[in-house]
Amino acid sequence: MIDPWTLTDGAATARAEFTETFGGEPDGVWSAPGRVNLIGEHTDYNGGLCLPIALPHRTFVALRARGDGGLGLVSGRESGVWSGELAAVGPGAVEGWPAYPAGVAWALAQEGVPVPGFDAAVASCVPYGAGLSSSAALESAFAVAIADGVGAAWPGPDPSGPDQDAGRAMLARACVRAENEVAGAPTGGMDQAASLRCADGHALLLDCRDGSTRQVPFDLAAADLELLVIDTRAEHALVDGQYAQRRATCEAAAEALEVPTLREIDPAGLVAALAALTDDVSRRRVRHVVSEIARVTDFVALLDAGRIRDVGPLMDASHESLRVDYEVSCAELDVAVEAARAAGALGARMTGGGFGGSAIALIEAGSAQSVADAVTAAFASAGFTAPEFLIATPSGPADRVA
Repeated sequence: MIDPWTLTDGAATARAEFTETFGGEPDGVWSAPGRVNLIGEHTDYNGGLCLPIALPHRTFVALRARGDGGLGLVSGRESGVWSGELAAVGPGAVEGWPAYPAGVAWALAQEGVPVPGFDAAVASCVPYGAGLSSSAALESAFAVAIADGVGAAWPGPDPSGPDQDAGRAMLARACVRAENEVAGAPTGGMDQAASLRCADGHALLLDCRDGSTRQVPFDLAAADLELLVIDTRAEHALVDGQYAQRRATCEAAAEALEVPTLREIDPAGLVAALAALTDDVSRRRVRHVVSEIARVTDFVALLDAGRIRDVGPLMDASHESLRVDYEVSCAELDVAVEAARAAGALGARMTGGGFGGSAIALIEAGSAQSVADAVTAAFASAGFTAPEFLIATPSGPADRVA
């Protein structure tokens, strides 16, 4: 199992990387979590509902402001030090992983935040390329670090004050701009909202039409359950065109149906909406989005009723819809889901954007190793690279840790 770092160990690792690279001490260390989405996939950019939790696995950023407008970035996962000028950052101007933190600085500056230059070191235990939002964790850690550093000069609601959720919603929007416009990944806003706005012990019901949220209790331990995350090691990438293609198809379908987003299609009117579309691909994409939003509503209703053990069939149906109608699964994800179910999972599904990445399985407490062994054996039989596993417990949002 991939265990999360403690806050103390993560902060010490980032601080040591900073000191070795830049000398002296950082102004502080901030961290932000990765996420898994319980249900509600590819709904965020369609104005829909989704239900993520924050992982205990986090990205740590040690940062020190500098007065010359320069940027220096180093990561324990990457080679070399990236240097640039804040004034030169913008769409298409930065490549690779530095586009994410530099993009956050650019996006916040666009919102009127007096962003200083800075040096920063990154350390992370969020698995890379696993569909667990390592990029959003990176962005969010920088966002809270910059917001803290600005202090009283911060415009709008304080992300650490009494109206912090509104301030964190602003940070999330900036992180989305960074990912969309500077890093070039056409994601929706779920990942950043989860990293910045989740609460310990809860799932975040996010309404992507208006940005509103509700914290939904998600107490796995009380139900003698665990959530196993299966990293298939089939690396996914959101900048290879497949994700953007799905988004473009949905936006074109919404335009054809004369609605702002697919969220406006009531499930009761789905048959009529599908009949109004002219091609089968659009019909299948729309069918997934509308039915997935309905599954989120049903999932939350079960949690509100204390029936967490009954959500498994919704997870199974979500995966089938993603596999058949949205066509974002892959052989590794399907094998992981099928093997977990055969080993006793109450429900299982892919999570994240797809085309690789991770699956989740709702399992009996104490059965993680036996389910993991069954999935590993199924991967070996299929000739796939051995998967990796972690236990997801609903955790807290981005914040200062040292």
